[in-house]
Amino acid sequence: MTNHKIALIPGDGIGTDVTDAAMKVLHAVAMTAGFTLETETFPWSCAHYQETGAMMPADGIETLRAFDAIYLGAVGWPDTVPDAVSLHGLLLPIRKAFNQYANIRPHRLLPCVEGPLKAPGFDILCIRENTEGEYSGAGGRVHQGMVNEVAVETAIFTRAGVERILRFAFEQARARRRHVTSVTKSNAQKYSMVFWDEITRHVAADYPDVAVSMMHIDAMAARMVMAPESLDVVVASNLFGDILTDLGAAIQGGLGFAASANICPDGSGPSMFEPVHGSAPDIAGQNIANPIAAIWSASMMLDHLGENAAARAVMAAIEQATAKGIGTRPGRHSTDQITAAILAALEAAS
Repeated sequence: MTNHKIALIPGDGIGTDVTDAAMKVLHAVAMTAGFTLETETFPWSCAHYQETGAMMPADGIETLRAFDAIYLGAVGWPDTVPDAVSLHGLLLPIRKAFNQYANIRPHRLLPCVEGPLKAPGFDILCIRENTEGEYSGAGGRVHQGMVNEVAVETAIFTRAGVERILRFAFEQARARRRHVTSVTKSNAQKYSMVFWDEITRHVAADYPDVAVSMMHIDAMAARMVMAPESLDVVVASNLFGDILTDLGAAIQGGLGFAASANICPDGSGPSMFEPVHGSAPDIAGQNIANPIAAIWSASMMLDHLGENAAARAVMAAIEQATAKGIGTRPGRHSTDQITAAILAALEAAS
């Protein structure tokens, strides 16, 4: 029997609530699918930062290296720890240390979920470059607090980094509808984004079976609102991908449905899976957070681990629950009720 070692980082706020829900579903499907999950929970969070002065221990990365995958609930408690501290102290170091350069975020409407647009047939897979670009962390501040203070933030794009994320996107498109849209702002950013466009053309030549479009970020934002059904695979830099995927979450009904995977494609380190809704401190511990994004992310983790049938079973159970109207609208059902409905659908199918 295959055993998968999973590092759990519930994190902050509703991260704990949705991680518990996702693990209930994962353990249930593992029992019927014939594999086991060996989990270990790490308390790394803003509370941990307040206690220790660090989001995770100095040996945190090496500790995580021993696992097959990492599952993250949510990070952030801005009333006590600035977001820049929590993000750069936990999430970004993990992504970079394990070369998780491909961030995958699916956007589509689940059954009976009503998005804000009249576009029921869209199915967009956003591929976001995850380790360099605008979130490289290169820069600094001088003369802090003075009238002549200067802040510099430098976006770093490497040929290797841009080419590998583009190739990843083209490969994903080959398994879907064979259309890639590459997003930049090359009319205004004449170095980094022109560079990205040039590499897009170079990579596209190796994929003659995949149609390619290149759009500016502002035009893409409009396209996602006006004609999301016209898009297949969308690939963008770290910042642009981050923004577009929140827009994608909105059109699919809200952040409660926004799943993601941080993938290390060569398997040299563990990949990490997380819902992207954030920690929502205002509703933490109230049993009202929608766990669907977390459970969807857990399904993506199963797929990555090679448990493809189990991943499909989890997604089918989510869809059966929403088809009954469960979890489709904020506040209508509790975290426990939504989780129970998904578990019942899994049990009925087994």
